[in-house]
Amino acid sequence: MNLKQLSETLGLSQTTVSRALNGYPEVNAETRLRVEAAAAKHGYRPNSRAKGLATGKSMVIGHVIPSSSRHEMVNPIFGDFVAGASKTYAEHGYDMMFTNADDTSIEAAYRNLFQRGAVDGVVLQGPKVNEPRIEVLTRMAVPFIVHGRSTGVQAEYDWIDVNNKSSFQRATQFLIDLGHRRIALINGLEDMDFAQRRRAGYLDALQQAGLMPDAALMRSAEMTEVYGHRETHQMLQIAEPPTAILASSMITAIGVRRALEEAGLQMGRDISVIAHDDDLSYLKNGQDVPIFTATRSSVRDAGEMAAEMLIQRIKSPAAPVQTSLLEAELVVGRSTGPAPTGVR
Repeated sequence: MNLKQLSETLGLSQTTVSRALNGYPEVNAETRLRVEAAAAKHGYRPNSRAKGLATGKSMVIGHVIPSSSRHEMVNPIFGDFVAGASKTYAEHGYDMMFTNADDTSIEAAYRNLFQRGAVDGVVLQGPKVNEPRIEVLTRMAVPFIVHGRSTGVQAEYDWIDVNNKSSFQRATQFLIDLGHRRIALINGLEDMDFAQRRRAGYLDALQQAGLMPDAALMRSAEMTEVYGHRETHQMLQIAEPPTAILASSMITAIGVRRALEEAGLQMGRDISVIAHDDDLSYLKNGQDVPIFTATRSSVRDAGEMAAEMLIQRIKSPAAPVQTSLLEAELVVGRSTGPAPTGVR
């Protein structure tokens, strides 16, 4: 249904209906409620640009992708987060905009967005341990939210994150309880905050069990399938190979499984594998029984929640800082089992 049809159904002018839906103050409350109810019944949504003119807002949320992170645009984790966020944006009448910025001119890119009124707020993803974008936006005093955290930033800011340290500590302890002592960590890039926290959880569990960490069993790089395959293949060649592997993503874990199969080894029997599962729409961890034992936390749900938090910040700029720490669920699948006899 378009605006003209909705107006005819209500017996009101198109101008009145448009003003009622777009927040103009001169429309009385009774008419506004009547128009909103009819719009909801018939599935009509007002034009976001028209609404922006009424409220003084652009009704757009920005996602600025640094040049060094262009690969994120095709990363399924990024895609699922954005899918969740876009659902919440639509419910509140917001549109979404993606833009790219050189790593050397990120502050200029943000200032340009806000000064020309292109966006009302921005989402930061993939924060590093020392994330300069957070400091830039805090100094600008504009609405933003971070998907993740930055250990090195002292300023207060809105964020939503998974408890990465706790989840990997629990996963490592699970393997230790199964008798594993040679436990490898195939992590993400360790200048990324999530990766540092996961390594900290892994190391804490080893320390509590009286196990010495082995640098030969700790790897760090961009989380691709090829990376998981390569590092697993290499670790199988060392004098004391791992009996268990922690992988920081499902994508990496698929590479781990390929390397094990090529070596004639079976997950869960010869080597145990635990992955972090973002519960991706197009990369499900099995159906009735999970393929991988995993620390699971939905990145799509995180996108929905982050968008809601950011919209609340836009509406209430002076409200107290909002943070949300999500706990990952340890889901037991077919990829883990007791340490092989003779190596416990």
